[in-house]
Amino acid sequence: MTRSAFLRARRPEHKQQRREEILAAARRLATESGVRNVSLGGVAAAVGLAKSNVVRYFGTREEIYLELTVEEWIGWADEVAARLATAAGPDDVVAALTDTLAERTLFCDLLGHVSITLEHNISVPAARAFKRAVHSAIDDLGARVALAYPGLTASEGIELAGAAAALAGTLFPMSNPPPALRELYAQDPDIAARCLPFRPTMKRMLAALAAGLPAQR
Repeated sequence: MTRSAFLRARRPEHKQQRREEILAAARRLATESGVRNVSLGGVAAAVGLAKSNVVRYFGTREEIYLELTVEEWIGWADEVAARLATAAGPDDVVAALTDTLAERTLFCDLLGHVSITLEHNISVPAARAFKRAVHSAIDDLGARVALAYPGLTASEGIELAGAAAALAGTLFPMSNPPPALRELYAQDPDIAARCLPFRPTMKRMLAALAAGLPAQR
């Protein structure tokens, strides 16, 4: 589609299709170059629209990426639930949370940007929709985690799942450094040694948290 060929979507199904096209373009660009490097103009160009047409469907760039974050939350929760169905104990629960996050690099990237940038420059309705969707996903996931992890209450399962997401958002950029830091780490192994690896750190910290939660009741 070219900008000159743009036709406003009028029917509900056409509007939904246009939204999905915008989300797909934003997802592709973020996967290729990272969330922080994608502008609203870049998304618009990838879809073949002017920015003024994109904001008919999403008020801001941040609202686009919050919707993708919700999609990722739901996808992650479903994936963890499938893994938990065969979990045989605490180690399997921690592994299910960690391994699925390690495989969802876009989700980890989004998590690292949510509170820092993506929750800024958005409308109250967009914020409400985002928070309610995420709370629903994490409540459901937390209940499943509690069922699979002996001794955890439902609220502790929610806390563990939420902590896993928060920790992933922090560790992901550390374990995927930008070019200058990669060069630094190659030159200075002692500095590189302080860069926490994603999977081992996630598993150790989540295992410690899960073991300690019942003692804090």
